Amino acid sequence: MPISKPKRAHQHSATELCDEGAKLYAAALRAGHISRAEVESAPCLLEFALLHPDPDDLGAMRPVPPTAALAQRLHPLEREIADRRRLSADLTDMFEPFMSITAQSPAATHAITVLEGFGRINAALDVAIAESQHEVLTIQPGGGRSENVLREALERSKPLIERGIRVRTLYQHTVRHSQGTFAYVELMAGAKTEIRTLEELIDRLIICDRTVAFVPARDDRQVALELRHPGLVQYLIKVFDHLWDRGVPLQEEVPYEATPEGISGVQRSIATLLVEGHVDEAIARRLGMNVRTCRAHIAKLAAALGSGSRAQLGYLIAKSGILDQ
Repeated sequence: MPISKPKRAHQHSATELCDEGAKLYAAALRAGHISRAEVESAPCLLEFALLHPDPDDLGAMRPVPPTAALAQRLHPLEREIADRRRLSADLTDMFEPFMSITAQSPAATHAITVLEGFGRINAALDVAIAESQHEVLTIQPGGGRSENVLREALERSKPLIERGIRVRTLYQHTVRHSQGTFAYVELMAGAKTEIRTLEELIDRLIICDRTVAFVPARDDRQVALELRHPGLVQYLIKVFDHLWDRGVPLQEEVPYEATPEGISGVQRSIATLLVEGHVDEAIARRLGMNVRTCRAHIAKLAAALGSGSRAQLGYLIAKSGILDQ
């Protein structure tokens, strides 16, 4: 039967002694020696080389002076630090010739940077917003935001409010049914914040100081692009301004008038997308509503036009002329 090794009673980090070890080391320093039997309860004293055999009494141990013990422990650390400093200096010397080239190169600032993961995306956004001095433009498609999302937006907007920076945001009309959105607007009261809504919007977009833009690169929003190419940023600003001019201020009513058949403006928008061949999920996403709400509107639209099937609904929409109004 194999003999198992006894478990160590003491396990320490490189910078601590157990209470028993500290007590015995102090006693050894005061008396000038300590018996080997006492040391057995604190093996860390030998591991840290704080004791050595007494040449005059083989049954005793003498303490190593604290200054000598400390120097012995510090020496390898100081040597490692010195080695790393030399390595740092060598690396600096290696890259120094290239630094001046990068500084003079027009490509020193990356035109497109890929950001992966919410953590890195949010960190890049926070830096860009913190550095903003004049204006931040945002497009936020979809319906009403959750409390957590609105709280995060408020936290990100606080420094902008304090610095008096103008913020223009485009939402979709569906946020007008969200109490959270109006609560958020009230908290932003007094700031240079303007909100307009549209029925349909392109994907998310954030532009800071007309120098850097952020756009999603994947539907799950786990990947985004940070754009600093002046031409790209200016193009996105023009897209934003075009949408902004068509938007309706949040404080104003959306200029929708129902048709004689009782079909609302939202239902006319749904009818347009149905005729174009979009499925329910795509229509809901483009209009910033959930699929259940979208299907409820489709049902009302079908009832108003007297449709008994999806195929007939498309025909009746085209025949009714509601899309020409």
